[in-house]
Amino acid sequence: MPLLGIVVGFLAIYLTQATVPPYFGPYLSLAALAGLDSVCGGIRAGMEGKFSDDILVSGFLMNTLIASGLAFLGDRIGVDLFLAAVVLLGGRVFLNISLIRRYLLNEWQLSRKKDG
Repeated sequence: MPLLGIVVGFLAIYLTQATVPPYFGPYLSLAALAGLDSVCGGIRAGMEGKFSDDILVSGFLMNTLIASGLAFLGDRIGVDLFLAAVVLLGGRVFLNISLIRRYLLNEWQLSRKKDG
């Protein structure tokens, strides 16, 4: 079902050829990074048996609001706080992906030991 949403969203943007004003570019990129962080965190939590849709949605909203707030505040005071949010969210994405990879490798090794 999530794949259907991705396909429909992509087609809606592609077919309408919607554009984003340049001013909103940094905020949209932070929202996308926050979404990627939430998805990776959700996959990780699902593999660990700790998934909760409430935590996924609230985490996405809070990450997006905080990152956008930092970018907005940085714009107003002349400091590039946007980069702080990118570094933090990017680091979390890499951490979650590495933990997902480690979990999958451990499961694969366990299944090989059972078969062998």
